[in-house]
Amino acid sequence: MKKNIFGLLTAAIVLTLAACGSNDAKDKETKLVVGASNVPHAEILEKAKPILKKEGIDLEIKKYQDYILPNKNLADGELDANYFQHIPYLDQYNKDNKTDLINAGKIHIEPFGIYSEKYKKVSDIKEGSTILISNSTADQGRILMLLEKEGLVKIKDSVKDKVTATINDIDNVKKLKFLNQIDPGLLAQAYKNNEADLYAINTNYAIDAGLNPQKDALILEDSDSPYANIVAIRKEDKNNKNLKKLIDVLHSKEIQKFIEDKYNGAVLPTN
Repeated sequence: MKKNIFGLLTAAIVLTLAACGSNDAKDKETKLVVGASNVPHAEILEKAKPILKKEGIDLEIKKYQDYILPNKNLADGELDANYFQHIPYLDQYNKDNKTDLINAGKIHIEPFGIYSEKYKKVSDIKEGSTILISNSTADQGRILMLLEKEGLVKIKDSVKDKVTATINDIDNVKKLKFLNQIDPGLLAQAYKNNEADLYAINTNYAIDAGLNPQKDALILEDSDSPYANIVAIRKEDKNNKNLKKLIDVLHSKEIQKFIEDKYNGAVLPTN
């Protein structure tokens, strides 16, 4: 009798542990951890969170203030995806770090802006004006294309893909002085501190600092920019059904309308 009772207890414990293990596995399968910049990426993900919940996906959003750790943490497996960067930046990161993170889908465009407290019109910009840009090599071509559009620099004809252009690849028409490059997250504060004449500021940081790109930018990127912000994932997860659901939700009409209404043109949805 005692042996039977012991056997029944053992079986019950095994079944309980198995059930717990099954639940843990289920939770792991349905939970997504996504790294994101505060604005607008994390805000957009927060809006998507309840929609994903209905799809059986528990979305955890991990916020970042820099552009290095989100990719490092993704490559290391601490994240399932991240949402903060454009394709040229991802390509450069993969090249520099020998990683193979991939683009899972374009979500939105943040028109990049050149800001100034000193100048109210591009025609007012004087020769030798100082411009502060970020230390992100992937953004240099983007900044230079904006300056070229207004006739402030000319990218040399030898540069076949202007996205890859650097300061060394220009004819400096206005003899602009490019100051020491700093972390992208510090540019908005430098603008407020009046540290230069012109500032090339990523839109997410501009918005976070209370700037309105549509109103405050002296020069603003067009909506057909090649720098769409994407969700990045590991290559081995390209067929992950939950990550595909994430992209589908971010492309949904509800999320697109949210982006259009909330950011008033400072952030533009894309498919």
